[in-house]
Amino acid sequence: MNHFFITPGQINKNEITVTGNDFRHIKNVLRMKIGEEAAFSDGVDAVEYRGIITDFGDDTVCFELIYTQEINHELPAKVYLFQSLPKADKMELIIQKAVELGVYKIIPVAAARSIVRLDEKKALAKVKRWQGISEAAAKQCKRGIIPIVCEVMSFNQAINFAAAMDVKIIPYEMADDIGNTKNIIGSLKPGQTVAIFIGPEGGFSSQEIDLAIKTGISPITMGKRILRTETAALVILSWIMYQLEQQA
Repeated sequence: MNHFFITPGQINKNEITVTGNDFRHIKNVLRMKIGEEAAFSDGVDAVEYRGIITDFGDDTVCFELIYTQEINHELPAKVYLFQSLPKADKMELIIQKAVELGVYKIIPVAAARSIVRLDEKKALAKVKRWQGISEAAAKQCKRGIIPIVCEVMSFNQAINFAAAMDVKIIPYEMADDIGNTKNIIGSLKPGQTVAIFIGPEGGFSSQEIDLAIKTGISPITMGKRILRTETAALVILSWIMYQLEQQA
């Protein structure tokens, strides 16, 4: 079933009104007809709305609200992915898959060894595109919220942003205590906030690792092999999803 995000203002009593890009997608791409059903979320509450099409206007499509139900598609903890800027279009893949794996918020980080350098104008354009990818992925996997992609931060800004979070980890190729990694992941609990710092292609600098450790971020190992930045993010998120969902 097709799934769309709406604002509370689009619900009026027993009717849902869809406009803009979603209207054009419903009419011109999906070619949905009167009587067909769709699901909706407002991006905030864990509630899914179901409606059937009753009418097409010039720039609107109206759905009759047939029922609502609570949904439980979110991880029971809020996971923040601090992803260092990778080369090419890898960030798009990381965002798409991170949303599928339940991430709560994504923070792009301009790390010391990030090859990609974005000026303010390019950074804003990139974030806008990345947010669209987040929304599309959230629709596809039927998330109740659209994870926010924040503006690009420096490493120091990212450290400060994560300061108050409950659990903070940073995969590091020089870490070798897999038991420590297992203990940290195994200790995650519902209701916590979790920060994951992922380095760029060249890894974090020694100065960044030192700063991370000084501010309470725990270095962990991800095994005996060196993983690509896009692989590392998805592996650690998979571990966290498994740990948290078995407790939900």
